[in-house]
Formats: sequence, C-alpha cells, structure tokens
Amino acid sequence: MTFPMPLAWVPTTAQITVAVVLLGILAVLIAVFARWGSYWIQAYMSGADVSMASLIAMSFLKIEHRLIVTAKVMARQAGLDIDRKGGISTARLQAHQLAGGDVMNVMKAIIAAHRAGIDLNFDRAAAIDLAGRDVLLAVQTSVSPRVIRCPMEGHEGTGNRTAGTLSAVAKNGVELLVSARVTVRTNLEQLIGGATEETIIARVGQGIVTSIGSADSHMDVLEMPSLISKGAMAHGLDVNTAYEIVSIDIADIDVGENIGARLQKDQADADVRVARAAAEVRRAEAVARKQQMKARVALRRAELVIAESEVPKGLAAAFRAGQIRVKRIAPPRVRSRRLGDGGGDHRPSDPSSSPLGDRSMPARIKPRSQEDS
Repeated sequence: MTFPMPLAWVPTTAQITVAVVLLGILAVLIAVFARWGSYWIQAYMSGADVSMASLIAMSFLKIEHRLIVTAKVMARQAGLDIDRKGGISTARLQAHQLAGGDVMNVMKAIIAAHRAGIDLNFDRAAAIDLAGRDVLLAVQTSVSPRVIRCPMEGHEGTGNRTAGTLSAVAKNGVELLVSARVTVRTNLEQLIGGATEETIIARVGQGIVTSIGSADSHMDVLEMPSLISKGAMAHGLDVNTAYEIVSIDIADIDVGENIGARLQKDQADADVRVARAAAEVRRAEAVARKQQMKARVALRRAELVIAESEVPKGLAAAFRAGQIRVKRIAPPRVRSRRLGDGGGDHRPSDPSSSPLGDRSMPARIKPRSQEDS
C-alpha cells in the first residue's frame, strides 16, 4: 500500500507581506529599545513617569535624554510633585532646557529648598535661573547666611590711609576708620529684580558713616560700637534688594586724623591769605593816593610859580597906568638924628627940602589911593 507524498507549503503574497511588516515592526522595536530602552527602564523602575514617546521626541529636539531622566528621577525620589498637569512634568523640563536653562541646577535648588522647608516651586526656580542668577547658590545662602565684608576686599584706601576701611567723621571732627562684616541671606521673593550685594555694601557703608557722623564725639563710638550697627539697621538697608540683612558687626575701628582741626587750620590759612590780599590792596591804594597827592602838590607849586611870575607884569602894568608912584623914605641915619632933637614934629620933611635931594632918599612904592588918603 502506497501513501501519497505531502505537498510543500507555499505562502501566499498576503502572508509574505504580513510577515515582512511584522519583521519590520519587530526590528523597529528592537532598535528603539536598544536606543532608549535603558532610559525608559530607569524611569519606569523609579516611577519617574517618562514615556518612550517623550524619549523619542527628545532625540528630534536634540535634548540630552540622560539629563531629563535623571532630573525626573531626582524629583521623584525627593518626594516632589511630578504630575503631568501641575507638577514637574517632562514637558516643563524639556521647555526649560530648550530655553537655555540649567535643569540640574534648578532641580538641585528645588530639592534643597524642599528639604529646608523653603517655599520654592519650579516656575520661580526656572525664572531665577533664566534671569542669570545661580538659584542653587541663592537657596544655599538662604539656608546658610553668608558674610560680606564692608567695604569689599578689593576696596582701595584713599592716600596713605588703611585700605579696606570706611572713613567717617564725628561731630567733634575726629576721623574713625571702620570695617564691618554684614551677615545676609537670600530673599527669594525679591531675587528677581532685587539689588545685588554691591548695593548692600554701599548702603551699609552709608549707614555706618551716618551713624558716626551723628555722634557728638568719637569717644562715644569707641565706648559703644554697637551704636553704629543699631543706627545702620534702623534705616532699612535691605529694602528692594535680593538679600535680607541678618546682622551688622563691627570688625575693627581705629582713630584716624583730626579732620576738624585740619579744616580749621586750612580755613585759618585761607583767611590769612585773604587778609594779606586785602592789606596788599589797601597798601597799593595808599601808594597810589600818595603819588596822587605828590602830583597835586607839584601842580600847586607850578601854579604858584606861574602866579609869582605874573606879579612883575602886574607891577609894570600898574606903573604904566599911573596907579602907583614912588615915595621917598629918609634913611635910618637921618631919621635917628631927627628923633634925637627931642620934640617937634617927627614926621619926615618934604623930600624937596632935604639936602640929599631925591638921590639920597630911598624910594618906596605906594599906591596912589593910600597917598591920597
């Protein structure tokens, strides 16, 4: 008895197509799993809620998979909310990475704030990071306050004074050189848009100078340096800044120059120079007045000479006009002899009867008006 030979199985075209498609899908799945499977398994085992589709999308967006997965795992393990709607979702981490932010730094800052009981959500931390601030350092400073020197380490002293100190003058004119340490912590509420530590240092320096300047004597400040810090803290120096001032401590205080005495000396020197200048002006005016008077004297002398020169002319004119004539006067010898005769008229006799005649009698000019009278 013979048995018929079995016929060979020949797949149809449809079956071949289905098989090829299945093999292609299997190859794709294998390739996908080989590329992103390790990240997906890591996220799945940690409960980080990172889908395979998100990992594939990261490849097209050129986002580092390990960074996002690690951040989600850290958030999950720290007990943070990673809900896709209101928590730290994968999409929000991708958006922050594409915006140029530091995802790991933001995540570390949020975890540190969560452990310290500081209210810091992802949106605020991302905004601080995108604003150019180190959000992790801000949280660390908020947890552990930092100390700032006032003035700063690189501050240069003026002239030969000690570098790194503030110069303030009390009411009695004595200079004090002060250096302080300011303890600050970060104010996360005002970190965005708040002033930096340079503003804090400037305001603290202003407060210290104001406090010393309001003291009656430098001895009061030396006896109680706490007056400086109390006066500085009373001015609200941390308003609109990214920091909150915890304390201001005076590290060193020295006595400088007596600025008041030096200013008084400079003022006295200036007054002396002004007085000398005024005296010089008065001296110059006196010299000029003296020369002016000399000139007037010379002028009056010249006028006198001119007037004297007019006298002969007047006499000559009077002679010519017949207004004056010559009167003969007896010589002294004749008069004494006549006076010795004793008695009689002592008036001189007529010149015409004199034995000497007109030549022996000196002439005296007498105006005619006097002769007629």
